[in-house]
Amino acid sequence: MRVAVVGAGVSGLTATKCCLEEGLEPTCFEQSRDIGGLWRYTEHIEAGRPSLYPSVISNTSKEMSAFSDFPYPEDLPVFLPHAQLLDYLRSYAERFGLREHIKFGTTVVSIQKRPDFATTGQWDVVTEVDGKQTSHVFDAVMVCSGNFSEPFLPLHCFPGIERFRGQYFHSRQYKHPDVFQGKRVLVVGMGNSGVDIAVEASRVAAKVTICTSRGAWVLSRVFDHGYPWDMVFNTRLMSLIRNSLPGPLSQGLINYRVNQWFNHENYGLQPEKSCLVREPVLNDDLPSYILTGRITIKPGVKEFKDSSVVFRNCPEEEPIDIIVFCTGYNVSFPFLEEAVIKVENKHASLYKYVFPTHLQRPTLAVLGLIKPLGAIMPVTEMQARWVTRVFKGLCRLPPQSVMEKEVNEKKKNQVRRFGLSFDEVLKTDCLVYMDKLASFIGAKPSVLGLLCRDPWLALTIFFGPCTPYQYRLGGPGRWEGARQAILTQWDRTLKPTRTRVPAGSSSPCPSLLTVVGFLLLLAAVVFSLIAPLLLSCLLP
Repeated sequence: MRVAVVGAGVSGLTATKCCLEEGLEPTCFEQSRDIGGLWRYTEHIEAGRPSLYPSVISNTSKEMSAFSDFPYPEDLPVFLPHAQLLDYLRSYAERFGLREHIKFGTTVVSIQKRPDFATTGQWDVVTEVDGKQTSHVFDAVMVCSGNFSEPFLPLHCFPGIERFRGQYFHSRQYKHPDVFQGKRVLVVGMGNSGVDIAVEASRVAAKVTICTSRGAWVLSRVFDHGYPWDMVFNTRLMSLIRNSLPGPLSQGLINYRVNQWFNHENYGLQPEKSCLVREPVLNDDLPSYILTGRITIKPGVKEFKDSSVVFRNCPEEEPIDIIVFCTGYNVSFPFLEEAVIKVENKHASLYKYVFPTHLQRPTLAVLGLIKPLGAIMPVTEMQARWVTRVFKGLCRLPPQSVMEKEVNEKKKNQVRRFGLSFDEVLKTDCLVYMDKLASFIGAKPSVLGLLCRDPWLALTIFFGPCTPYQYRLGGPGRWEGARQAILTQWDRTLKPTRTRVPAGSSSPCPSLLTVVGFLLLLAAVVFSLIAPLLLSCLLP
């Protein structure tokens, strides 16, 4: 079975590898001259490719971001600069012999159903190399082209921008802070890129302002007791608590946790609707930069003038020289007909964020078009493991009506939970989603089953971070090294930081006592939230 893989970034590499594992014949088409996608930095901006700025560091820790059968080397930092993450991807490609299946410098021009698609499920794929086009026939297609190439710049939403005489650009064009030297800078939008750019600009600019209509929760990479945020937040215990408590209690717990570092309301950052789950902004500097006056937070833009901006609910004008629009990206598939994947409001109707619901044959899948509240790499890998087994007929999709109903209900639930703005509907709970896909292929770990056979491993899986190795303990693609990788995950996490160990120091890894202490704290928090409700019911 011949499979076309579009793109050789994170998703494309793991898609190619999963095809090989299942005995399929992948051909990966990459328009640039190297692998890495988003994580391959270039000083100049290339059309159709993502663009990084040199200071980018991963927002998820290396243990939570690893492919499930390929841990990061223990001496690498916990949060990786882009160059080291690219080195990891290159090592992954070399370890599993992926490069020989990649055609570099090849642009996919079009992907269309063949006339006999209803019976064969095959696709006509047209590619272009140095101006010469070639047509191929493939049995299946995996779209791994990402969604960080086409900037979303809604200038019509900003009255007066046409008469602004200063400079403005989208964050995709940003590379170095020199452009902000001595300038008054306005950053529009408060995602991770927006905050990163504002922090860098504030070191050389005369003044930096971030404007946001929604606000955001801000987390530090350094979480409880100095451990990485995602290794504390994304555990099976925490997921069970988040998804079992009633909505108001769950939100109250989240609000309490994110405000432990600093009170967001006092810094102008409190989300407009705190009842909605927002993707957290990961930045270790923003609170202190606000506290020292280097960055100011303002509400959304009302209008621009020649050399100034007026914010909502703020009568005075604010002089500015440069505007950086950090307004996200469009979702587009220029090589696909709209009849194959229709995108509306940055949302494609895909079953489990992967399969178009209306195709007669499930032979086209989209990988990576999702925003998990956690690491993207293991999520795309799990998608690829499921997709390749669907292609082979080992896993079956529900009927079209069932898939469409789930997609519509999911969208409504996401709007209720996350709000409908930009690409909020692409967000999902990382662990719940991974478990669902893993259950489809028989790779979901059974904590209760392990409790009888391997109790220490079971406790580590339930109370510890949900690292990707858990999904290689059993089922197809089982990896013999999974158990050891899980039991040594904290060793690899702390090796690069524990470089000075005083005599008589204790174990660096979180113990069960830490877990018990956390549970007691959690119980106290939940009781403090419930107590006022109980009193209001009991008192006359």
